[in-house]
Amino acid sequence: MFFRKTRTRSTRWLISIAALTLTALVLAPAQAAAGLNVVATTSSLGALAREIGGDQAEVRVLAPPDRDAHYLDARPSFMAALRRADMLLELGAGLEEGWLPAAQRGASNRAINSGQPGHFRAADMIELRRSITMDGPNMGHVHEEGNPHFNADPRRMAELALALGQRMGELRPDHADSFMERAERTADRLRTHAETLAEQVVPEQRIVVYHEDLDYLEEWLPVEIVGYLEPAPGIPPTARHLRSLVDDLEGTEGTVLYAEFQPPRGAEFLERNLGWPSHAVPLDPPADSSLDGYLDLMTTWAQTLPQR
Repeated sequence: MFFRKTRTRSTRWLISIAALTLTALVLAPAQAAAGLNVVATTSSLGALAREIGGDQAEVRVLAPPDRDAHYLDARPSFMAALRRADMLLELGAGLEEGWLPAAQRGASNRAINSGQPGHFRAADMIELRRSITMDGPNMGHVHEEGNPHFNADPRRMAELALALGQRMGELRPDHADSFMERAERTADRLRTHAETLAEQVVPEQRIVVYHEDLDYLEEWLPVEIVGYLEPAPGIPPTARHLRSLVDDLEGTEGTVLYAEFQPPRGAEFLERNLGWPSHAVPLDPPADSSLDGYLDLMTTWAQTLPQR
């Protein structure tokens, strides 16, 4: 009787071990195929990660592209996504400071904490334009590091692509060569598309924008920003400020641009009183975009301006 019980226990133990081994063998390829689990704060960063990561990356975007990424809440869904992440991509320079640190704390994932290889802060990888929030009457929500809206500059996005490819390779050395090859192709496509679009725009365009979120258009298109609809960052256009813009710009030609989520009243006032066309444009591509979505966004920005 004792022999039978012992044999039964041994048999069950061997079966259990065999089942666990089989499960591990089945799951291992699936886990390897999943590669990097990447969470990006904006869809512009998400597009880069998808293009560079290819089949070796799964990407989740936190900020809806039709919302101002300054003003979000640290939702439980954000914390859940960050808890599972191997890598966090943020624009930085204060853009997400109102909600991302709280989401990181709630996630309790050391791999994506500040200073860890899994935390990629894009603003640290490039040179930023000076923010208008640093000067005189423009003082508002101050971006001391510089203007964080560099996703509107494909040339800086090309620099980011190369830095991101290197960092992804550090986290997954087996795919490092693939990541860098895709990053280099991505950077080339961004630069080439920027040059093509810039050549199609009539030179010396003047534009008024709502906030500093489109300032980086000056870096790659033949445009000059000659005014802002906000009298100060975060302050809605006032009647006095709008009349001042009309007085300053009367008799000139130009274009008014503002983000789709920003109120149109100020832009419409300038259109009526100056005759300048106004356009509401997206600031980021769709949430599920890869590089093609960002290239289409560049085209949208450029085609609001007079073409050759």
